[in-house]
Amino acid sequence: MTNHGHPPADDAYPANDDADLDASQSNASQDDGSDDNDIGPDGVAHPRRIRSFVRRAGRSSEAQKRAFDELGPQFLVPYAPEPLDWPAAFARADAPRILEIGFGMGDGTAHIAKVRPADDFLGVEVHEPGVGALLKLIGTTPLANVRIIQHDAVEVVEHMLPEGSLDGVHVFFPDPWHKKRHHKRRLLQPPFVALLASRLKPGGYLHCATDWQEYAEQMLEVLGGEASLENTADGYAPRPEYRPVTKFENRGLRLGHGVWDLVFRKRG
Repeated sequence: MTNHGHPPADDAYPANDDADLDASQSNASQDDGSDDNDIGPDGVAHPRRIRSFVRRAGRSSEAQKRAFDELGPQFLVPYAPEPLDWPAAFARADAPRILEIGFGMGDGTAHIAKVRPADDFLGVEVHEPGVGALLKLIGTTPLANVRIIQHDAVEVVEHMLPEGSLDGVHVFFPDPWHKKRHHKRRLLQPPFVALLASRLKPGGYLHCATDWQEYAEQMLEVLGGEASLENTADGYAPRPEYRPVTKFENRGLRLGHGVWDLVFRKRG
């Protein structure tokens, strides 16, 4: 892992070297993010879409499996290539709508949802143990303002979230894909940032955080290059109070590792 112990907040765990990458991709149930082409039924090679994650099966605990069975029917939203009915999904209308991409094991999501009960939070994650862990937290806290979609975040944003429908987006500690040849797999690239910005309402915010300095610098450049967004700070932002400091982050800070927050707003 590259995030000083953080569960990665892109959609699933990253591969740490080429051998591991090959093994992970052979077991993936989605496109593997390689440069190879798929051969279509017409015999023509079609380029694969680069994925920002590698799906790994992982192993859910018994408590996480129980949470799936008991809470999944209420809090899991099935992926469908059509706009999400937020009032139906959350059983209330007119609450601010926040998307979180890649919530890892869900501790931060649960904390933020608890301290901001007036807001509705949609978490998107493919890693099954993480989904089970957040479902467990939803039940034990308890929380009524969180829903989960277990699917590729890009497809969720493209097909389920209409333009101008979100009040905020959280992307915390996405995998940095730290090797240069893997940078193309980073989630926060100009096309995806433009897509996220299009889904924000005027005045809505995009909050990113990373503990990888080189990725923070790229984030600042990419977000600053999106014309529809404006930085709320002169460079990096102070950590907003709602974002908790995790135990892994605390450990990293004690070791002298930096953490960078970026908060941009959609122009009116």
